[in-house]
Amino acid sequence: LDLTETILSRFGFDKYDIMLSTRPEKAVGSDDIWSAATEALEGALKVKGWEYGIDEGGGAFYGPKIDLKIRDAIGRTWQCSTVQCDFNLPERFGLEYVSAEGTREQPIMVHRAIFGSIERFFGILVENCAGKFPFWLAPVQMRLLPVTDAVKDYCDDVAKKAQRLGLRVEVDRGNERLGKQIRNAEKEQVPIMAVVGMKEMESGKLTIRSKNMGDLGLFDVDALLGELTRCSEYAEEMSMMGEKEEEEEKAEE
Repeated sequence: LDLTETILSRFGFDKYDIMLSTRPEKAVGSDDIWSAATEALEGALKVKGWEYGIDEGGGAFYGPKIDLKIRDAIGRTWQCSTVQCDFNLPERFGLEYVSAEGTREQPIMVHRAIFGSIERFFGILVENCAGKFPFWLAPVQMRLLPVTDAVKDYCDDVAKKAQRLGLRVEVDRGNERLGKQIRNAEKEQVPIMAVVGMKEMESGKLTIRSKNMGDLGLFDVDALLGELTRCSEYAEEMSMMGEKEEEEEKAEE
């Protein structure tokens, strides 16, 4: 349950309905086995502190289960994650292990599916984000926007450096004006844009614009890539502010 919560939260799903699904009419196994399995799942939910409902007869034929229905941006619920406690299959297969006391014990089998159908999960995710993926998941995390052809080699060097760190970075290869490059990147939901002119190339820096926060200022390349790598690793959005032109002018004076 902890693993399921961690993974769903990373994808931005933190609201879900939880159901404990009990024995259906057609089931295998004794009443005692079903009772023990159901109590085990109920105990796990109580330890976790989650509120849950009971889905009478909604369990699998071989055991009860916990179902998590994720809630999307417009309040719809979707069945995705499930955790099932199975006492029956270990008994039917005659599975055993040797305990610390040297006795032979029958294990309990736990089935889990965090995403359910992976295709459906990502369909829900795309719809929930409206294509605006979080930074760590965006197909292109940063696009370099060269103002002039003279800085394209510099952009290529920065992109290669970022890619070696595992970041998904590309250079705008078009010949559009800067305003059009920015609009194109925003329409394509690129979270970070780096404007690169002669000033940036000569200083070894990048002027950064965030789709969420607008202009963030001027950044040293290594410092920026370090921050983006951290954001990607910890599933955070970039919020660090860079240098402002006025501050640079004062420093030069």
